[in-house]
Amino acid sequence: MATAINLQAGAKGKVAATGDFVLAAQEVSSVASALTRHGIEVTALHNHLIHPSPDLYFMHFWAHDTPDRVAQGLRAALDAMKGTP
Repeated sequence: MATAINLQAGAKGKVAATGDFVLAAQEVSSVASALTRHGIEVTALHNHLIHPSPDLYFMHFWAHDTPDRVAQGLRAALDAMKGTP
């Protein structure tokens, strides 16, 4: 399973970004915080699996802003994932 990030050019120097992060349970709060601090909306959080091991969550997001701001927010979320300093 992998995190998916999709970007598309928008109007007037903006981009739209959507996708989902695949997260361990202990990563959910820090990634959600990183996204919302950067103006990126968390649109869904769910688990597709029955009796999963490890316990994985899928966090969908939506952003519409300048390329720099969106990139900074997504980088912060990636950094908030386990194993990244």
